[in-house]
Order: sequence, then C-alpha cells, then structure tokens
Amino acid sequence: MRTQELFNYFLKTKKITTDTRNISKDCIFFALKGANFNGNQFAEMAIRNGALAAIVDEKEYENTSKNIFYVNDSLEALQDLARAYRNYLKIPFIGLTGSNGKTTTKELISSVLKEKYKVHFTFGNLNNHIGVPLTILSIPEGTEMGVIEMGANHKKEIELLCTIAQPNYGYITNFGKAHLEGFGGFEGVIRGKSELYDYLRNHEKIAFVNLDDPIQIEKTKDLEIISFGIEEGKYIISPIESNSDYIAVKFDETKIQTNLTGSYNFSNISCAIAIGKHFELSTEEIKRGLENYFPTNNRSQIIEREGYKIIMDAYNANPSSMEASLKNFSTFTGTKTVILGDMFELGETSDNEHLNIAKIALSYGFENIYLLGINFQKTDIQSDRIKKFENRNDFEDYVKSNFTYTDNILIKGSHGMRLDLLESIL
Repeated sequence: MRTQELFNYFLKTKKITTDTRNISKDCIFFALKGANFNGNQFAEMAIRNGALAAIVDEKEYENTSKNIFYVNDSLEALQDLARAYRNYLKIPFIGLTGSNGKTTTKELISSVLKEKYKVHFTFGNLNNHIGVPLTILSIPEGTEMGVIEMGANHKKEIELLCTIAQPNYGYITNFGKAHLEGFGGFEGVIRGKSELYDYLRNHEKIAFVNLDDPIQIEKTKDLEIISFGIEEGKYIISPIESNSDYIAVKFDETKIQTNLTGSYNFSNISCAIAIGKHFELSTEEIKRGLENYFPTNNRSQIIEREGYKIIMDAYNANPSSMEASLKNFSTFTGTKTVILGDMFELGETSDNEHLNIAKIALSYGFENIYLLGINFQKTDIQSDRIKKFENRNDFEDYVKSNFTYTDNILIKGSHGMRLDLLESIL
C-alpha cells in the first residue's frame, strides 16, 4: 500500500493505534515489532475488534479482503503517514529538544499559547520515532499550532524526527550530561541535539535562543533567531528573589508567580514568555497561562504534607539535572532529606558521575542522604549522613521502621528506578 492510499484511509477516520488493547471503531492498526513482540500476529484480531484497516510488514499476514494491507516496513509507513498529515495541516509547529526540561518547557509553552490559540502538544513523553508520528496523527483539524517534543539518546535521531515534524520554529532547552552512552560523550550530546539547528538552517526556519547559554549562541550564529535573556535579547526576563520555594519572574514590569520550583526552570519559563510574545499574546495572557500551570507529572512537583513537603522530581535524571536539583534544594528553608536513585545510560562515565553526585549531596550538608540502586551502592563514599540501598524495595522496608522525617524531602532518580512510587509510603 502506498502512502497516498493509506492517507486516504486515514482521512476517513483520523484514528491510529499500535496496540490492540486500544482498538476503537474504525481506527487504523499499525503492526509494529519489538524484541519480544510481533504486531503482525494481531492484525486479524484488530479487524475483528473494529479496526477499519491493519498495516502489516510480513507478507504472510496480508489479507486485502479484510483490509489488512502489506507495506515494506510498518514503522516507516507510520512515519510517512505522519509526514503526509503534517503537510496537510499547514499550521506552525514548534519543535523542542534538549537534555533537560523538554517536557516542562513544552507544557509551559502550550499553557501560554492556549490563552489565544487552539494548541495541540505532545502527550506525556511520546517524543521518539514512534511517539512523534502518533502525536502528529492525533492532531484534530481546526488546531492552530503544534508543540512537538523530540527526544533522543543517540545521534541522527533528532534529524529523523525533524523530517517528520518539520518544525517552523525550534528551541533546545540546554545541553547536559544525558544519554552519554548513546551519544558517545558530552560533545556527542551537543552534536546530536544540534541536529534541530541543522534542520532549521537548511529549511530557513527560526530558532528561539537563550542568550544566557553560550552553547546556544555559538551554535546559532548563522540562523535567524528570536532571543531572550536576563540582561540582553529581544525579550528581557528577570528572576525575582523571594523567600518562596516557587519561582517568580519579572517581564514587561509585570510579576509572574509560577507554581514551579527549581531555579533551573527559569529558562523554561523565559522561553514560554518569548514564544508567547512572538505570537502576539499580551503580557496578561502570558501571565495567566504561566500562573495557571501546575506540574503534576513528577517533574519539579511540590507535594504538601502535614508538617513537611516532598519535592518530587523523579521522572528522569542525569548528572546535569541531578546537580541542578540538589543545588536548588539546598536553598529550601528547614531540615532536608534527599532520596537519590541511579542515573541510567551513562556508559563508562557512570561510576565517576554517581560518585560526584554523592559528593555534591554531602557537600550541601543535608541531614539525611539515601542512595538507591546498584550504581550508587558501588560508590566509595562514607558518612554518617549517607545510607545506601541496592533497590527501592529495600529502602521501602527501611522506611517502615527507621525513616526520620525532615521539613523537606527531595526525591530524584531515573524513571526506571520508579522512585515516584515512594510518594505513597512517605
């Protein structure tokens, strides 16, 4: 089946799934394959359960009489369909990538733009070679803007995602020590993330640039840019010092009080302001969009409890975000406990990076430091304030009878550690 034929089917239904558990009437099922599953085997089941068509890439499963159609590669067919629909939509897309803060920035931008436009944005963390096509194919007609998050753990991945999303505007949140194993080190991270700049350059599109980040400045010298910063740029945004754990900023003589914690979120907020102004929102609309955003996704989320608070930042972690989170936590008023989980995909740097984070945590003088996971357990660091656990389950057993509560508790670790589950026992 050719892309145009598939696109004609799609326009009849506008519903896509890659999971037979999510079949809805008249959807199109794409049979994808992985290390432990073969979606081709479920094509007939999808049709029986109400799918309009099923797309397979193993010839033996084709059955055109039942609307089961063969393509060379189901994933590539899904991506090609997303490209076709993206061109059909003819609306501006803002593409986002970066080592840290992508999802929060995406949600802040969307919260602002929704004050004036019909906006569709990446749901959850659907930001890879499957998630980006699914995001695009879920955009309803009548949408006026798209905000597309693009994640990557190796080179050439952002390049591919840009060919699918075809962003008119792009923003890279930062360049940090994330996915070092896949990118081959920090310089590889910079090259990989900068593939978004390459796309914008080659297609004469526009980049939003944080002038407080020297790498962004260096990598966008020959691009058309819209700039922002604390002291220079088209849009000047200033942090406001306060005793609150939440970030406040000043823009256009207006104070904006957010519901986010962490000084590392300042640039994310600033980007949302700059994008809002570029798309002609009033300062009041921008203020309303930012102040109405409440994090609920285990990212910089403050959970108030009677007598103490939990700072839940456990969706993901890498050395850069871990260090920033610890630095911010050190500014909180009152006694402090940190619960840190292993960081993944660090390759040969893993031992040194985990040891460095443990040393940083110790240097801030936190009352209690709990290190969870086999990587942290291997660190050669000793202190009366440090306790190590091989896994989350061992720590949960400890909490039941030995945990000492403090005024503030920070939970931070890679998503695979599932430290977010600790909320129910603390």
